[in-house]
Amino acid sequence: MKYIGKYFLLGALVAVAGLQLRAQVTYLAPSNALVSLPPSSPDARQPDESVLTIKKRVDEVNVLFIATDKHGKFVRNLNEKDFAILDDHKPPQAIVNFRRETDLPIELGLLIDTSGSVRGRFDFEQDAAGTFLQNTVRPNFDKAFVVGFNGHSQMMQDFTDNAALLAAAVHRLQDGGGTALYDAIYRACHDHLIKDHEDHPSRRAIVIVSDGEDNQSELSEAQAIEMAQRAEVIIYAISTDDSGLILRGDKVLERIAAATGGRAFFPFRTKDIKNSFAAIEDELRSQYIISYHPADFEADGRYRPIEITALKKDLQVRSRKGYYAPRQ
Repeated sequence: MKYIGKYFLLGALVAVAGLQLRAQVTYLAPSNALVSLPPSSPDARQPDESVLTIKKRVDEVNVLFIATDKHGKFVRNLNEKDFAILDDHKPPQAIVNFRRETDLPIELGLLIDTSGSVRGRFDFEQDAAGTFLQNTVRPNFDKAFVVGFNGHSQMMQDFTDNAALLAAAVHRLQDGGGTALYDAIYRACHDHLIKDHEDHPSRRAIVIVSDGEDNQSELSEAQAIEMAQRAEVIIYAISTDDSGLILRGDKVLERIAAATGGRAFFPFRTKDIKNSFAAIEDELRSQYIISYHPADFEADGRYRPIEITALKKDLQVRSRKGYYAPRQ
């Protein structure tokens, strides 16, 4: 009995040491991992036993961009070594991924100005917009919504992959009223396109058909641009101005598009409107995406500028100008 008692005591000490070791291992994890260690078997875990989950924030920036030659034609056969990138004026800590991006789903908002100032070509713009949606939105893959705006915004068709419903929504629009362009952009981005936690990456874009002459917005141009940048939305604009001059509204459309990595179109002739939509469709299928970890990153909510340049002669790059870091 004396020896049995000793062996019993020794066994108990070993068991306790094993439990302590197991508890310590549960707390260990690589510095950049998302870890949740399960028990070794279903029966090994007691009802009151909890397993610590260790999470570390992984700060990864994804930037869509396009490259064109000196004639403005898309260049689609480039690789990571053909570009240099600066984030907050510093090279990234590490490049995670680089690829040509043609197959990511598209989430698209079509914002059509229905104010009185666009009346001249309104019917043709509706036809061109409907054709664009039918050519761009792929069933069971992409999705889009349609908003008409004058002094206020009206959702004509919420997100759907049904191009026929989207085209029908465009044709239900009726012109008249003032123009609240900045409000329409802000609300489309904030209410429909911003992503807090994106499990399924997508390309997010807005196409605006307007003369750019805002006269009724409660929000400013800067606020509209900031919200688009926070939502990582590329904005394309098609001007409805047919004067042949570069007016104040045209400059507004140029600034908004440039700040988000998009492009503004100024179709002087009515038939050129369809060409503008076709160019946007082509561009959405001709993008690159680069993913990287920024250097000296802090989750402080600050705006961080981005600059991507081509290392090959006569190539031009267009991308969004920057992004807002999340807040911790």
